[in-house]
Amino acid sequence: MTDLQWTVFCRFKDDFKAKVGEWSARVPNLRSLQQQISQADKNPEYPFETPVVYNKSLDDIRPEDDIKLIVIGDNPGKEEQLARNNRYLVGQAGRLAEGYFRRNPELGVDFRRNVIILNKTPVHTAKTAQLRALAKAGGSEVSALLEESQIWCAQQTARLHTQLCRAVRQENQIEDDGVRPELWLVGYSELKKNGIFERYRDTLRKSYENDCGLSAEWESVFVFQHFSMNRFTIDLMDYIKKNDCGTASLQERIHSLGQIHKKEIFG
Repeated sequence: MTDLQWTVFCRFKDDFKAKVGEWSARVPNLRSLQQQISQADKNPEYPFETPVVYNKSLDDIRPEDDIKLIVIGDNPGKEEQLARNNRYLVGQAGRLAEGYFRRNPELGVDFRRNVIILNKTPVHTAKTAQLRALAKAGGSEVSALLEESQIWCAQQTARLHTQLCRAVRQENQIEDDGVRPELWLVGYSELKKNGIFERYRDTLRKSYENDCGLSAEWESVFVFQHFSMNRFTIDLMDYIKKNDCGTASLQERIHSLGQIHKKEIFG
């Protein structure tokens, strides 16, 4: 990262850590509600340790790391909320993502070194769909927490992405010099109308708007199927089979698919 990118990243990380602490203290009975919802949904038992999860992997990022992607998952699952982890995408989906980039070195991405991993909300549930039941069981207090966390995460993620991109141009004073990260939204079914993350979707897009419309950084936002159950890879392979991609590189094919899903979600 450039010096300016590092400053931007550290400011975001510190703000996010403080916000997670604030949200964690707001609903003292959140852990018991999460356990109640999981049992009602007949999930296998597991220890409930972190109701609202900060991603400790952010603390491992160093100034010398080149951030090439900001990947946005849904919310922390069973593995992510364990105290020994408190890291995003470390379960099955994360292992699939890590393996995909390892098998495709032409993309130039080390999933554990070149990627900032965030979520649409840091509130834990075993399955993303259980956020609906959690909001219902927790009433206005939990509903407000889920809404506020989505709004904050969308606004601050768009700001982080925009500032990381612009820091390269500002510091180098050259349009195409340095690493400017892309933003990948993975897992888009709940971003649709009336989905759990509809508020995140609308806030994110609005956060890229300026007096002239959508900012240039919006062009490097892409939408994909989730890594879980290998859906990202299956979707990409289906797209390649059904379309004449000619001599397009893997990265160009990924971008094309990401733009198609982006149009489906954002119009």
